[in-house]
Amino acid sequence: MSSQNEFGSGKRNMVELLQIRLRDSVLPVIGPESVSPLMSKSVIEAFIKLHEKGLIYQGSYLVNWSPNLQTAVSDLEVEYSEEPGTLYHIKYRVAGQSDFLTVATTRPETLFGDVAIAVNPKDDRYSKFIGKMAIVPMTYGRHVPIIADRHVDKDFGTGVLKISPGHDHNDYYLARKLGLPILNVMNKDGTLNEVAGLYCGLDRFEARKKLWSELEETGLAIKKEPHNLRVPRSQRGGEIIEPLVSKQWFVTMEPLAEKALRAVEKGELTIMPERFEKIYNHWLSNIKDWCISRQLWWGHRIPVWYIVGKNCEEDYIVARNADEALEKAHEKYGKNVEIYQDPDVLDTWFSSALWPFSTLGWPDVSAEDFKKFYPTTMLETGHDILFFWVARMVMMGIEFTGTVPFSYVYLHGLIRDSQGRKMSKTLGNVIDPLDTIKEFGTDALRFTISLGTAGQDLNLSTERLTANKAFTNKLWNAGKFVLQNMPSQTDVSAWEAIKNCKFDEEESVLRLPLPECWVVSELHVLIDMVTASYDKFFFGDVGREIYDFFWSDFADWYIEASKARLYQSGADSACSEAQAVLLYVFKNVLKLLHPFMPFVTEELWQALPGPKEALIVSPWPQTSLPRFPNSIKKFENFQALTRAIRNARAEYSVEPAKRISASIVASEEVMQYISNEKEVLALLSRLDLQNIHFADSPPGDANQSVHLVASEGLEAYLPLADMVNISVEAERLSKRLSKMQVEYDGLVARLNSQKFVEKAPEDVVRGVREKAAEAEEKIKLTKNRLAFLKSSILVSQ
Repeated sequence: MSSQNEFGSGKRNMVELLQIRLRDSVLPVIGPESVSPLMSKSVIEAFIKLHEKGLIYQGSYLVNWSPNLQTAVSDLEVEYSEEPGTLYHIKYRVAGQSDFLTVATTRPETLFGDVAIAVNPKDDRYSKFIGKMAIVPMTYGRHVPIIADRHVDKDFGTGVLKISPGHDHNDYYLARKLGLPILNVMNKDGTLNEVAGLYCGLDRFEARKKLWSELEETGLAIKKEPHNLRVPRSQRGGEIIEPLVSKQWFVTMEPLAEKALRAVEKGELTIMPERFEKIYNHWLSNIKDWCISRQLWWGHRIPVWYIVGKNCEEDYIVARNADEALEKAHEKYGKNVEIYQDPDVLDTWFSSALWPFSTLGWPDVSAEDFKKFYPTTMLETGHDILFFWVARMVMMGIEFTGTVPFSYVYLHGLIRDSQGRKMSKTLGNVIDPLDTIKEFGTDALRFTISLGTAGQDLNLSTERLTANKAFTNKLWNAGKFVLQNMPSQTDVSAWEAIKNCKFDEEESVLRLPLPECWVVSELHVLIDMVTASYDKFFFGDVGREIYDFFWSDFADWYIEASKARLYQSGADSACSEAQAVLLYVFKNVLKLLHPFMPFVTEELWQALPGPKEALIVSPWPQTSLPRFPNSIKKFENFQALTRAIRNARAEYSVEPAKRISASIVASEEVMQYISNEKEVLALLSRLDLQNIHFADSPPGDANQSVHLVASEGLEAYLPLADMVNISVEAERLSKRLSKMQVEYDGLVARLNSQKFVEKAPEDVVRGVREKAAEAEEKIKLTKNRLAFLKSSILVSQ
């Protein structure tokens, strides 16, 4: 298995590597003394290298501003939600004319920052106004040009668009393209500034209410109407984001993105599930420059120093520390200069983007950890941070090391509640993993969330956790059964017999009795399937395949079948073979299951006889081992016969402890392997071992027996008198039939009532129809069984 091989070849084991990662991945906080020196050094080095290549620059641009946190946030940290809002219709008078244009806006308070009015050049309603001037309301007559732009949507609102480049991203790019001025009307705390005149100092939302009231008083307000808005909110604080022009530090992303795109195109990087490659490519193909500065009290300080008394945008020094910065300042500006460091910190995703190699010693590429562990094979993370983290790690990895940091990206889904809702304190549906572990166990929780499909969210329910806790208990009880049925440690000859069973040799496996040959063959098929699924990162498939084999095949069938050897057989060789198979299969199940359920599997592994090395470092099961499809098919026929007998017993309510006789009718070939497992058949089907008969034709009392067809060429006849008291059963069924008929007649009467069908809800009527159809089918089956019983009574008489 590829993931296991990564830790072989003399490389450091997983525990050691984890200790390294934990040691060096300290979260940055205020002050260099609180930051891991290795991490701090790598972040500063990355900033300097990007700046030296001209990929980091400073400038005043429109950013996403968080008024509550007083910081810029990246595009990826803005979450959009559909919320009810209002569309305000406002009159903009055309200068020198009695005409006016109606502007529809959701943010009237930004009109103080209007620098133009735009219409679509093909909109006949407004073409005559293009080139004229409009008067911005409530600004004491400030004029702005009326311009044409093909991007204006004629069908949205009134088809007239106010251009406020200081407070809207689309308007900002349009203004830069057309050379329009950029006017900012807002302070960083979300209040309006002096540009807003009498509204200066008002909160943006208070100003909106007051402005609309005064527009109504002056006759410039036309109407307001409900309108669903796509509202940008801060991922951290939850408040509405304000587009704001601010001086920040940016990374030029296009050249970095090109390399990251080529890595996927050339197959150097594979993203799973594959559909996320399109999303990755689309984002990188349309990427904008990254605002990396934050106005926060925690983080890696930007390694930039300014000269006291100089222009900050033109005169600054990038250095690794204050001493180096001062030395550079002295060389450039003289000995008497004073310097101060930029107060901003770097976006946390800037340092996170360096994680694959900064934790391993970079920029020291000769570091032992870097040489051994970089690049790694696979990154496993949630699909929600494909852009926040994954794409940035890829870009930075290629930029600073020349190599993609990992070959595969496996994106898991998000954990949601049982109804598919995102967990939140507001909804009260947050599942605490520690509480879950106390109730269900760590292994059950791990197994539950690992069964999800890559990239798809998982609804975590109590039912799923309960089921997988039961699976853990089943595994534990199977381990107890295996241990309790092993020979004594002092029984040397018994252990020699077990060791002599070779499951990697075709002849040895083929010589095994049918149940043993079947379960070993199925195990070998499972090992190949699981190994292939692990290599393809189909982890959900792995879990389901192991679960089905262990519970349905090993626990439900083979453990029960082995009891015929362990408890009833007089042959020591058969007992030894069963013990060897139990131990062999169970050990391999533990190996396959260990990555999902490490604690219970390790505990069981250490309790089993054999070498006491840790399960995590034990060899992976060998693939391409012998398996015999013919033996699998034979045992499937055996299972079909057993199920048919069990179902008949249940149908006739035969007491579990009661042993019944049976006649098995089959071809000579089938007869041979079924009869060889007579003891197992008797045990699993609760048959009387002394009264199981094998023949190639039906028995003489066939007409007084329940006839079962298990599969083609394999049938069974169960004497009815063996299973029930025919007279008593006939009387019971007669009473049951009468009761069922009354219930059915009642349902039919309701359906025949026109009043019920017309007035009752559709789902209620549908439910009654379904119950009536089900009752009719049960009546039919009961009548057939009753007729069969009565015919048996007549024959016996």
